[in-house]
Formats: sequence, C-alpha cells, structure tokens
Amino acid sequence: MKMIARWLLLSAALMLLTQWDSGIEVRNYGSAMLAAAVIGLLNAFVRPLLILLTLPVTVLTLGLFLFVINALTFQMASSLLEGFQVHGFWHALFGSVLYSLWSIVIDAALERLFGPRGGLPPV
Repeated sequence: MKMIARWLLLSAALMLLTQWDSGIEVRNYGSAMLAAAVIGLLNAFVRPLLILLTLPVTVLTLGLFLFVINALTFQMASSLLEGFQVHGFWHALFGSVLYSLWSIVIDAALERLFGPRGGLPPV
C-alpha cells in the first residue's frame, strides 16, 4: 500500500512540476504515472551504473556530478516516453532536483503515516 501511495504522490509531483517549469511537459496524469514508474526504474537500474562509471569525476567534483547524473536519468525518461517531455539539460537539472526534494518529503510523510515497515504489524 505504501509503494502505491508513493507512486501516486510522485506522479502528482510530476504534474505539479509542469506548473513550475515550462520546459517540462506531461500530457496527462496517466503519462505522469508512467513517467514516475520509468524514472523509478531508471534510478534503480541505470543510475547506479552511471555512478560507478563516473566515479572519478564525481570524486573530483566532490559529489556535484551526481546532479548531472540525476538530470541525465530524468532526460532519459523523457526520451523513452511520448507523454513526458523535457526540453533541454537545464530544465532536466531543475526538474530532477525538485523531483528529488519532493520525493524526500513524500517518503518522510509516508514513513510517518505507514510506519517504518510499510504498515506491517511489529514482529
């Protein structure tokens, strides 16, 4: 239940993001749900590989290159989907930073609502 609530809230965050940045377009809420799922999958599987491959650059920039990796995964999701478009790197950077911040807020709220184990009874 917690994972479904997180997915729906992150989809709503993507819709809200289009109101703040004109360079990010989401066709409808269904497209936002699909985009949130694709972003999650890219963050789970592609992002760790990118971090590993760019580790020397990330160390040299004291971790600031992670913002570039986040923007690239955000833009990669845009290139995979038709209903979700990001126009340019700077829009991807701004969008990925805001999306990450909203993700932190949503995770904290859901943690408070469902508890640390997703609503399961204690063992």
